Amino acid sequence: MLQVNFPLAAFVLCLFCGLVAVIFRPSALASWLFFAGMLLLAAETALDYRLIAAASHWEPGSWLRRSVLLKSLTPGVWLGFSLVYARGNQGEFLRHWKWSLAAALIVPEALILGLPQRAFGSLERGNAMAIELGWAGKAWVIVMLMATLAILVNLEKTFRASVGMARWRVKYLVLGVALIFGVRVYTFSQMLLFSGYRPEFANLTLVALLLGCVLTGVGQVRSSFGEFDIYPSRAVLQGSATVILAGVYFVIVGLLAQWVALLGGTANFPAQALVLLLGVVGVAVMMLSERFRMALRRFISRHFQRPEHDFRKIWTEFTRRTSSVLDAATLGKNAGEVVAESFHVLGVTVFRVDPETAGLEWLHSTEKRGALSGRPMHAGSLAELAKRGHPFILEAEHEPWAEALRESCPKKFQHGGDRLVVPLVAAERLVGLMVLADRVNGVPYSHEELDLLKCIGDQLAGGLLNRRLTDEVLQAKELESFQTLSTFFVHDLKNAATGLSLMLQNLPIHFDDPEFRSDAIHGVGRTVERINQLILKLGSLRRELQLTMTPCRLDLLCAEVLDGMDGTLDGKRHLERDLRPVPVQALDTEAMRSVVTNLVVNAREALNGGGEVQVATRVEGNGVQFAVADNGCGMSPEFIRNLLFRPFHSTKTNGLGIGMFQCKKIIEAHGGSISVESQPGKGTRFSVSLPLGAVSQPNPPLS
Repeated sequence: MLQVNFPLAAFVLCLFCGLVAVIFRPSALASWLFFAGMLLLAAETALDYRLIAAASHWEPGSWLRRSVLLKSLTPGVWLGFSLVYARGNQGEFLRHWKWSLAAALIVPEALILGLPQRAFGSLERGNAMAIELGWAGKAWVIVMLMATLAILVNLEKTFRASVGMARWRVKYLVLGVALIFGVRVYTFSQMLLFSGYRPEFANLTLVALLLGCVLTGVGQVRSSFGEFDIYPSRAVLQGSATVILAGVYFVIVGLLAQWVALLGGTANFPAQALVLLLGVVGVAVMMLSERFRMALRRFISRHFQRPEHDFRKIWTEFTRRTSSVLDAATLGKNAGEVVAESFHVLGVTVFRVDPETAGLEWLHSTEKRGALSGRPMHAGSLAELAKRGHPFILEAEHEPWAEALRESCPKKFQHGGDRLVVPLVAAERLVGLMVLADRVNGVPYSHEELDLLKCIGDQLAGGLLNRRLTDEVLQAKELESFQTLSTFFVHDLKNAATGLSLMLQNLPIHFDDPEFRSDAIHGVGRTVERINQLILKLGSLRRELQLTMTPCRLDLLCAEVLDGMDGTLDGKRHLERDLRPVPVQALDTEAMRSVVTNLVVNAREALNGGGEVQVATRVEGNGVQFAVADNGCGMSPEFIRNLLFRPFHSTKTNGLGIGMFQCKKIIEAHGGSISVESQPGKGTRFSVSLPLGAVSQPNPPLS
């Protein structure tokens, strides 16, 4: 009767746990995978019991086949569950593990269905019945063992990525599933060592299933089946305790098997291996227990006269996780996780003071909670907290802001102790608050811990203040960059307006000249086209200088620019051309037109009362050179060396100081260079060299 009651209890518990999962979270993929996995475990229990009953009558063949086929489905389903349970990045893991998941689902079934005669051999009868494994059966066991270890590795990854309240919620469910499949590691290892399937292994699996269901049920009550997201690393085996423990277990079992074989006492070997497995599992459970780890640390601190906390380790970890963070939210998250792990606190919430509303802005919490929106803090409260500076107990405060803080950070456990508030103060002003709630076992904070928390709070406050100041500087830089880029276009528009203004001044004098009118009309058309091109470029102000290369002859481009300026010169200022034919080059025509225009306009304005501007082009070496020279006022060597090509510096009273800076950028973007020779009172000569490049081609005939 007892043998029937235990399988029945396990069957009912599996179904109950699976149904609870889909009732709590019917829309979650993890819930349905958990339900399917529990359904398979329940069916396995029924078939194993039937197999044991059939074995007593020497009729296990058909029931063994059914049991093994059903067992082959279990690792694939549970591997899928381990990849999605409580994970915010489950899609990334499913993509990364898709082929392993497919292999876990297909390969075991293929080995049993495809090679049935090679899977299981004859029955052996001794002290206990065993079914011999063929080579396909051994391969099946190896695949099942690898898939089982993969399940444990993924569950461990989820557990290790959780902190605070999230770890408290997932712990028992992870332990329950790990217990079920940890025992399977033992049974599969025994099947490999003895090359046989022993139906009595089902009794051990049954006990593990009962205990695992109990632990899983507790985990479901705690977690509501995954109403939170954990983001573990995608590294496969890095730092995996599961792999280390499994490796240690297999090595010791192998050595134990050799030793037992030498002594000839193989009868007690399964029991010895089971004791070893339980010892390894017990060590793993203790290492995953927050209470055990805290008690162990306290024991060492109390009896070996060592500090309770390794300050250097905590501070190094805090610095490592916060030094290179650029945004305040991630800074608060990393700092909160370090505090939760170091002080065994389940609930750590970090707030930042909003300077505009004087309210507390939520940055991060190990438990999802709302911000203190709609409850701004008075200036007096901020000043009071800034003066305190040291951590204090929230329950001892009775101000309105303290009540709002208690509502925002409620305690989940009555035995979690008092909530602790760490003011984040920098530059004698309150930057934020960090609230610690639900400490494991409700242990009071020692003076040593309060001092360490104050240091962490001061460092976090400085980081938050620096991030705020950095954001303000970045906004100012963005505005400055926008203004600087806008000035480029203002300068070009100023040149166009200057040409139109001079043309209008000469219009009353030369209006009756048909040739002047024709040149004026063409000049106005080119100026309008130039303005339209500038307007089109306004949409790319935030982008870096981008060139649109087209085939172009620099001598023809200079001639076109100079033709548009003929009407802007008077009798005292002359324009001389020496435009020798040059090869075709790949140039940004509009950008290079701007360079020629800037240089000629600057040269013309340097003439003051009168003089001459000379523009020349020629081939020199492996490049094309054009020069603009004038005999105007010239520039001093100091101005050329220090200020000429810097923005916002000009020798003209109404100049913007942006033209030469713009010209230099455009020329360098073409792979060229610009040089200048000037003497005060004698004039200036600008020389621009541009490489021919691979797109050069023979001169086309002049039109």
